[in-house]
Amino acid sequence: MALQRFIIERDIPHVGNLEREQLRGAAAKSNEALRQLGPDIQWVESYVADDKTFCVYLAKDEAIILRHAGISGFPATKITRVRKKIDPTTAAS
Repeated sequence: MALQRFIIERDIPHVGNLEREQLRGAAAKSNEALRQLGPDIQWVESYVADDKTFCVYLAKDEAIILRHAGISGFPATKITRVRKKIDPTTAAS
């Protein structure tokens, strides 16, 4: 089964104030959870706001995202499956 793209909204108070070293530790914790879960989930990137993160993941389903949240300790407040992607070049095609 092909992996699907998901946006995960995580409510984490004051995450935007974390120092680089703290973010590095959070990324390491997430990576360890990903190693435990195997090839059915991949972290693409995350955007850090004041009190939440928006993470882009490739995953086989929502269940494995919830398992990652449980192992890593980072909440998966809202999980949204991405159906399609557009960008500025979409207007030209």
